[in-house]
Amino acid sequence: MAKASEPKGDADRALIAAVAKVVGAKGLVTDPAEMAPHLVELRGRYRGAALALVKPASTAEVAEVVRLAAAAKVPVVPQGGNTGLVGGQVPPEHGRALLVNLSRMNHIRDLDPVDNTITVEAGCILASVQAAAAEAGRLFPLSLAAEGSCQIGGNLSTNAGGVHVLRYGTMRELVLGLEVVLPDGRVWDGLRRLRKDNTGYDLKQLFIGAEGTLGIITAAVLRLFPAPARKATAFIGLREVEHAMAILGRARALAGDQLDCAELLPRLGLELTLRHTPDTVDPLGEPHPWYLLLELASSNAGDNLGATLETLLAEAYDDGLIGDAAIAASEAQTAAFWRLREALPDAQKPEGGSIKHDISVPVSRIPDFLARAVPLVEEMIPGVRPVAFGHLGDGNLHFNLTQPEGSDREAFLARWDEVNRAVHELVAEMGGSISAEHGVGRMKIEEIKRFKPAVEIELMARLKAALDPDNLMNPGKVI
Repeated sequence: MAKASEPKGDADRALIAAVAKVVGAKGLVTDPAEMAPHLVELRGRYRGAALALVKPASTAEVAEVVRLAAAAKVPVVPQGGNTGLVGGQVPPEHGRALLVNLSRMNHIRDLDPVDNTITVEAGCILASVQAAAAEAGRLFPLSLAAEGSCQIGGNLSTNAGGVHVLRYGTMRELVLGLEVVLPDGRVWDGLRRLRKDNTGYDLKQLFIGAEGTLGIITAAVLRLFPAPARKATAFIGLREVEHAMAILGRARALAGDQLDCAELLPRLGLELTLRHTPDTVDPLGEPHPWYLLLELASSNAGDNLGATLETLLAEAYDDGLIGDAAIAASEAQTAAFWRLREALPDAQKPEGGSIKHDISVPVSRIPDFLARAVPLVEEMIPGVRPVAFGHLGDGNLHFNLTQPEGSDREAFLARWDEVNRAVHELVAEMGGSISAEHGVGRMKIEEIKRFKPAVEIELMARLKAALDPDNLMNPGKVI
């Protein structure tokens, strides 16, 4: 396990002393054991070191810490809940960096049900923001597996997606304003609640998805929506992915913006969940090659979503698109359906190594991608077990490959880059993205150079140089 590095000289010791005066005893951690969990990425692929773990309690403290680090030419690595999967939140191995964790900045500053906005600090846990919105009869729609531990700052910095992108969009669409500490320690106060502001560049979009390389997001104004009054959820068994696409199209036409989620699961994925997740059951009597978790939602209590869903399924069944389906009859059954989807990432772990892909293609090309990607990886690694699941409605699949049964885990994972390259080339050929919602971080920094146009990489580099000329803000990530 990586440990805190010893200060390399008087300058580093002076910096830590100055930071201690700013954040106090609660805000500075140098004990290696206490720092250790923050220095490693969730899957253990990246481990780093740092001069100190800094936990500021206010924007003013963040700004002063960044100003001190900039003056000392010491890199700053922002960190939220440390749930990222591409290493963007892990400090470099050299150890001469400050790891700035925003967890103490966890206050909800304002909630306005008339404006339908909530203003929150970057360290707020996503689930806490969801709960605060619900208390006010509103919905904050971002929802993902790590919502009990991920933080809003990280969600913004990675432009998080999740299961409701189909209806509400990614974090880019859910933000009205930001507060950001710039690499020189100045604060940009862009906490505006306006739906319309046509006075120049939309600066907030520079920092969303930038993974902390252009500044540290300290607060945000987020959009809220009417809370759902009705939901209807179905778990559908299918023979072919093409049938899922047909049902998705029919659901869009029949339900309109009441279509809330459309999640695709393979049979192997369901089997792994049933095998490794307690208190889960197959909702259908017979196995099916594919499953679609479909949910409708409405804020109008008078809407009969159950009838709409029944009509959709009955017509699809008559047309041979559905093998079997179950409609949730209670909130508990709805939760049970969703658990089958949400437990899937963890259910892969007991099966051994897993080579991950977080890709997106145009929605219409999902069947074509799977028809080509599955035999591609099976030819590369005989016996590999593809587990392709994810957000059918927005074209984002987690194309994960579980190691062949009985094979060596380390030998399998050693082929990660080789397999990634082949899959990513296919994705690029189809006009897709090699990172749909996890970001670039350290993992894909070289890969994006292969697939983004040179002028796009150049523009990103110019932005980085303009805002962070000394390359001190989360260096070695994204660009």
